Amino acid sequence: MVTPKFTPATPSFHAELKRRINNYFEEKGKSTTGNMTLYTKAIILLVAFVLVYVHLVFFTPPTWVAILECLVMGGIVAGIGFNVMHDGAHGSFSKYKWVNQLAAFSLNILGGSSFMWNVKHNVIHHAYTNVDGMDDDIDIQPWMRMSSTQPKYKMHKYQHLYFWLLYSLLYILWIFILDYNKYFRSKIGTVPLKKMSFADHVTFWAFKVFNLALYVALPVYVLGFIPWLVGFLVFATFAGLLISIVFQLAHTVEHTAFPVPDVNTGRLEDEWAVHQLKTTANFATDNKLVSWLVGGLNFQIEHHLFPKISHVHYPEISKIIRKACEEYNIPYIVYPKTRYAIVSHVTFLKQMGRA
Repeated sequence: MVTPKFTPATPSFHAELKRRINNYFEEKGKSTTGNMTLYTKAIILLVAFVLVYVHLVFFTPPTWVAILECLVMGGIVAGIGFNVMHDGAHGSFSKYKWVNQLAAFSLNILGGSSFMWNVKHNVIHHAYTNVDGMDDDIDIQPWMRMSSTQPKYKMHKYQHLYFWLLYSLLYILWIFILDYNKYFRSKIGTVPLKKMSFADHVTFWAFKVFNLALYVALPVYVLGFIPWLVGFLVFATFAGLLISIVFQLAHTVEHTAFPVPDVNTGRLEDEWAVHQLKTTANFATDNKLVSWLVGGLNFQIEHHLFPKISHVHYPEISKIIRKACEEYNIPYIVYPKTRYAIVSHVTFLKQMGRA
């Protein structure tokens, strides 16, 4: 697929948004990166991960307690990804580059590859959101149909029912299959992977071996195969479900668009910022607990427009962005509650499976 281009706009809505957001931070005298609230949350999550892991593996709690702790660990892993890794990968966790790199590097500890994530998420997904053939996040073929431009199979009629199982498998597939697939194909979807340095190759393989030791070999050695298998499946499927549902609610709901480049020019209809607004949705933005747990990813519009700004600032800048959208008559999609967004996602899957 030829890389699509965005249509330039005069005046630029993106430029106007940047002006207003820059004015906000100048007037408030705030840094656009994280603050002590974020750093405290990061410490809580990281310490909790270590404590729960050590207790599960080395202190062998009763079965029902162990299962509950596996669920908790799945939630903690997702939480670290949402709150620490995600901001770090975008360079918004801290004003110090090395701190951002360290935060982003947490993904390697959690089982993934920070190199693959950077290309897949930062480079491709954030540029070409919901563009079939470019955005790897909507490429779950042949198992699911996430866009009207994708082929439809009979099984898609039931995708609004079986998606729970597929989403639950995301984390397991991610750490055991998908990263390797990208590595050996040197592609993410149809987009070539950027050249890996020698250090990138070493890091990739060193942490894949480390993860097998941390999540498989050591627990099996200490606990035995069956206890490990049950615990790992509980932990990994819960983490996968949380990660999948949070990211899917941001883009694959009833009211988001799936733009198609012009056949002749290869151009998308809108400028980049308007494209992001049409392809992205917020949910439960008044729920402080949800915002805390998902690292502000319920403010996905703000994140896509300003990925270099930490999620701790999203509630405030969302007011500025929403007002600008009203003035310029540009859609600003938001679901007031998480359950409304989930219902809309299920409805969307049903439409894609039957259209």
